[in-house]
Amino acid sequence: MNELKKDFPLLENRDIVYLDSGATSQKPYKVIEKVKEFYEKYNANPHRGAYSLSIEATEMYEKARDKVQKFINAKYREEIIFSKNATESLNLIAYSYGLDNLKNDDEIVLSIMEHHSNLVPWQKVSKVTGSKLKYMYINDEFEIPDEEIEEKITDRTKVVAITHVSNALGTINNLEKIITIAHKKGSVVVVDASQSIPHMQIDVQKLDADFLVFSGHKMLSPLGVGVLYGKKEILNNMNPFLMGGDMIEYVYEEDTTFASLPNKFEAGTQNVEGVVGLGAAIDYIEEIGYDKIQKEENKLMAYAREELAKLDFLSLYMTPNIEKHSSVISFNIKGVHPHDVSTILDSKRVCVRSGNHCAQPLMRYLKIDSTCRASFYFYNTREDVDRLVCALKEAYQMFSKYIK
Repeated sequence: MNELKKDFPLLENRDIVYLDSGATSQKPYKVIEKVKEFYEKYNANPHRGAYSLSIEATEMYEKARDKVQKFINAKYREEIIFSKNATESLNLIAYSYGLDNLKNDDEIVLSIMEHHSNLVPWQKVSKVTGSKLKYMYINDEFEIPDEEIEEKITDRTKVVAITHVSNALGTINNLEKIITIAHKKGSVVVVDASQSIPHMQIDVQKLDADFLVFSGHKMLSPLGVGVLYGKKEILNNMNPFLMGGDMIEYVYEEDTTFASLPNKFEAGTQNVEGVVGLGAAIDYIEEIGYDKIQKEENKLMAYAREELAKLDFLSLYMTPNIEKHSSVISFNIKGVHPHDVSTILDSKRVCVRSGNHCAQPLMRYLKIDSTCRASFYFYNTREDVDRLVCALKEAYQMFSKYIK
């Protein structure tokens, strides 16, 4: 799929190896042009005006909602709520569902690999409601074993919040088993699909998730737009998260009634150009096809795993089971701080992230402070892997005389 690299202006204009798509993906021309077209031809506030330009902006905004509904196979279009990112979507669920539905001695089950955005809001819910936090831990292969799922999800569990793919490890979690057990115990399931939906097709009806969230910017759309999917019957019974314009039905001096879904959860002027760009990103992904994306990424990841495993000075944090591994590889040069490594790689024009990846409990559990993380997407190539390996060898040579 090397020919697709030309669709991305930044990758064409700069001589870099971009391996931080897990943080944010690059944007293709088609997405950039769609956002530009909106501002040049359709810029107006949707849902606000009776004049034709506002109506056209509304049509573009709502057309993107229809695309997302189809993209994840939601049953109803009003189950699609736009937010500014997955973090806001998760906070919405925690505040609007968690605070109102959990009570003392109820349990919230998370995995130890959760991004802070799917952990810290539940800590807040736990403290306010008196509910208990429980964690599913990983084994030596960086996977959640079945025993953890079966033991931690109990009759007291009311919420299971789980990442589909770990942003720090690339582990693909067994959502089918987790959701099946959770529902048998009467729990709702919140899925963070931020690291999975750029790489694999998701059918929310087949998956039977109660909530599912993702950020558009990790799957080619502009920054500042996210999605919350929730089952209609649950969303209808939830209180609004934010109050203000466009989520109102009637306002009186002493009371207010709220609009129906999805407007109830979309207060204020939205990031309309971001939503339009998300629709264009979906069009682009569907033009390529997830089958082709996965086929090419699987080959690329197999090559990356093989080449990095040859470097005996690296510690690799990834499952040995390639079928349970997505597009992220975390590593450290033994005895060297990840920030130093990433700085040297940057001098070789190789872009990787270093740090705790908003997963401090996971890092603490692994008894490390941080890692370097290379996160791949379909526009990456074997040559990118080769340049990463070459840069790592040079970095090791620089530090080798100081390593004890």
